[in-house]
Amino acid sequence: MDDPGASRAKEGWNIGDDRKTYYVAVGAGQILEDKEAAPFEFAIRANEEELNKLQEKFEELSSADEAAAMHFSGWLSSSDERANEEYAGQLKGVYGLLYELGTEETKRHIEEHHFLD
Repeated sequence: MDDPGASRAKEGWNIGDDRKTYYVAVGAGQILEDKEAAPFEFAIRANEEELNKLQEKFEELSSADEAAAMHFSGWLSSSDERANEEYAGQLKGVYGLLYELGTEETKRHIEEHHFLD
């Protein structure tokens, strides 16, 4: 018979680990439990606290995006640049957390595309 613990270990589970696998779509700001529910870019392993932290980062990113869109007037002013820098900083924070929580494939993808540079 197969050992269920060995199967879980192979899938990235640790004994006593309360983390679950989630699928993240950065552009949509979505965190999904079902990888078939919508297109996603990254797989992560997170517990409830880490999931809440990622959700907060998405909310901050959305606020920064709205601020950048409202500031844009067609010409880049210093306030537009600050809003863009704020958005870029928030986006980098999202990718940093995704890297921290990510599967090996997620970490490799983030490294290959230099999302943290």
